[in-house]
Amino acid sequence: MKSSVHQIRLRLLSLLGSAFVSVLLILILLFPPVTAYVLTNLPEASNLRFPILGYIEGYYLGNGGWDGVGEVLQFYDDFPPEYTILLDKDNRIILDSGSASASTVGSIYEMSGHDIALSLIANGERIGALLVKPLPLIWRGRLASGIILPIAGISLVLGLFVFLIAFLLIRRFINPLADVMYAARAVADGKLETRMATEGPQDLRRLAESFNEMATSLERSDRERRDMLADVAHELRTPLSVIRGRLEGIVDGVYPETDTPVSTALEQTYLLERLVDDLRLLTLAESRQLHFEFKPVDLGNLAAHVTDLFQAEAREKNISLTLGRSSENLTATADAQRTEQVIANLVSNALRYVPEGGRVWIEITADETAVNLSVNDDGKGIPEADLPFIFDRFWRKDKSRSRISGGTGLGLAIAKQLIEAQGGEITAQNLPEGGLQVRLLFEK
Repeated sequence: MKSSVHQIRLRLLSLLGSAFVSVLLILILLFPPVTAYVLTNLPEASNLRFPILGYIEGYYLGNGGWDGVGEVLQFYDDFPPEYTILLDKDNRIILDSGSASASTVGSIYEMSGHDIALSLIANGERIGALLVKPLPLIWRGRLASGIILPIAGISLVLGLFVFLIAFLLIRRFINPLADVMYAARAVADGKLETRMATEGPQDLRRLAESFNEMATSLERSDRERRDMLADVAHELRTPLSVIRGRLEGIVDGVYPETDTPVSTALEQTYLLERLVDDLRLLTLAESRQLHFEFKPVDLGNLAAHVTDLFQAEAREKNISLTLGRSSENLTATADAQRTEQVIANLVSNALRYVPEGGRVWIEITADETAVNLSVNDDGKGIPEADLPFIFDRFWRKDKSRSRISGGTGLGLAIAKQLIEAQGGEITAQNLPEGGLQVRLLFEK
């Protein structure tokens, strides 16, 4: 089911809102029991501070002792003295239920595990404690409100802070994530032109960039696949048409059953076979399924062997084919058979397009780390606008002469795949004096 960006954002917002509501409900449910536990089970609630504690501590400091403290507490309306016991620093009872005349005054109070003792501090020293007896409901409410109201204020501030964080999360994370989800769904639905805006935090920007690179690669692969299918269909159509026309002509009696029509049809079958073989080799090379036997190979000897193979064709076309070496140590790690196949392909292309009386030459140079082999010619070269495409499938320099020359348009594409599969590099450029140079780079 397809979803719009708005729907995806709503789903993400609802998920985030559910998380915040769940946390809030947990806090609301846990707050009352936790507060009750603190108030009823801590034997020494020294961290709890109530206004009455400051009142008593101020009286102690102002009078230098506890004399008369009972009369003063009678006028304190925010806390019931009759539900308290005031102890000095030695835990002797000073006031019992707000009275200084009780029979227990002056005795040592034995603390129990259920007593709530609020420490009294003056000048950094403990001067006593205030014990709180079980309070009536109204005083429990006042006591709880003394704790809850400050916490509620803090909670309100924290709530506003959480709301601000949620707003920032929506802008910085929710919206970009919604865009990612929508773009991924669009690509899955076949809209390979979909791209994302690179915005938001650094990680999300990197995610958007990676997604755009992936979408670009998918779009390019899809385009190349369609182009290849169209090119293959186009390349197969011509020889099949020639073969069909010749055979139908023979069957209909238009052509005599002589060698010429049959040989023409046979030549086209050879072209078809070569095209199929090249396509298979290119596919295996692109998918890295070809086996390579890497070992030290003397590129000078390979180039010399290729030169000898094409000398007869070069002489027939009145083309000079030579080999130049810069040193004796021209050894690189490569597959000898595949590398010789590439060199032969480059020389064959050069001889095909160099005019009669032209020149083709191979140069090999080496340094401490690599060996460079270049196949050069003095032909017309390649238009600069076409140079980036000469290693593409079915690219030809002169499409009007492609059928005459007999090439399949896959030679340079195969050469590129074979060289790169061996860890080498292949490049092409026009020579300043005219002509084309294709350079191979091998590491030693």
